[in-house]
Amino acid sequence: MKYFIQRTYMKYINHFAENSSEYLKFRPTYPRELFDYLIKITKKHGTAWDCGTGNGQAAIELAKKFHHVIATDISQEQLDQAAKFKNIEYHAWPAEKTKIPNHSVDLITVAQALHWFDLKRFYREVVRVANTNAVIAAWCYSLGNITPEVDVIVKKLHFDILGNAYWPKERKYIDEKYETIPFPFEKKSTPQFYIEKSMSLGQFIGYLKTWSAIKEYEKRNNCDLIQLILADLKDAWGGNPETKHVMRWPIHLLVGTINKKT
Repeated sequence: MKYFIQRTYMKYINHFAENSSEYLKFRPTYPRELFDYLIKITKKHGTAWDCGTGNGQAAIELAKKFHHVIATDISQEQLDQAAKFKNIEYHAWPAEKTKIPNHSVDLITVAQALHWFDLKRFYREVVRVANTNAVIAAWCYSLGNITPEVDVIVKKLHFDILGNAYWPKERKYIDEKYETIPFPFEKKSTPQFYIEKSMSLGQFIGYLKTWSAIKEYEKRNNCDLIQLILADLKDAWGGNPETKHVMRWPIHLLVGTINKKT
């Protein structure tokens, strides 16, 4: 390969490629208010680059306001799930090495993916493609809350059962709310945004099964991890499993204007 990609990323990207349609079905979607804010703070709306686009969730929202959107991801399987629009072009390119023209992008977005990148090389690529006064926005969402009873089980699953043994080391940046991830741009103060999704028990289990650490656990141990916690989860859900509860995740957003000398 002509470009460097972290071994951990290559290992876990295979998990994201497996059952890619499940991500589109069960993962939460980002709030419209987030994109309204990003559009407001971006001076030009010619081209946006959504890097690590996955199934194109953020790219689709950007396409509503930008003339042209370039959406890139290293997983072709994820890109195959993305909705097609005339003003979105999808490419299976690594974040650190694209074919985007120099000084052509007004907004760069990275949703729930920045921690996977070779950051020094990615940021060089950002500066290369950025137009004058371009903005970079990167965000993640950390562990959400649904009900106190279910939250106890989810936290045990996340921290005790999976923990450092099954979550990749890059996950620490999410647990630390992106406060410690390198970001060589002047950070702007941003509003607090949240993701909300109403789910039945079956939908919630579908969401849990998209966790890369659960896939890693099941691969190593040749078992269905959810079955180990299912009885407790049903009790915590209470009543009818078709009853829907709203899960709420906090978004941790980094925004900066790109200095060409960065």
